[in-house]
Amino acid sequence: MYNLGRTYEEISVGDRASFTKTISETDVYLYAGISGDFNPVHIDEEYAKTTPFGRRIAHGGLAGSLLAPVLGMKLPGLGTVALEVTQKYRAPVYPGDTITCEVQVTGKVERLKAVEMKILWTNQAGTTVSKGTCTVLPPQRNPSS
Repeated sequence: MYNLGRTYEEISVGDRASFTKTISETDVYLYAGISGDFNPVHIDEEYAKTTPFGRRIAHGGLAGSLLAPVLGMKLPGLGTVALEVTQKYRAPVYPGDTITCEVQVTGKVERLKAVEMKILWTNQAGTTVSKGTCTVLPPQRNPSS
């Protein structure tokens, strides 16, 4: 049996959670295969040298995907349903970068029993690589349990 995450009533404005992962070469190639995005800026070092980045960059969606373990495993946790996510890219993510995705609860919508959060993705140097917002439905307890 899995333990559900925190319910709407158990979450407070200001609550935080994060997940950190180093983006590996393998992650970049696997993401290209999963997403179908084989843009050479992600997979061809020689091509990437001719771009403003000067070397290969990870897919924006790869770093963005680090939100999933935060929402689904930490805050609110298992049983969470994402309603809306926005993400603005601020700096490139390179293979080998260690990215932290952190959420902070900024509001609660009583009518929907939804939680609003701000999201911040940073690299190992503390540089903001992306930022955004999300609205989620936390899990509900079964009234009979």
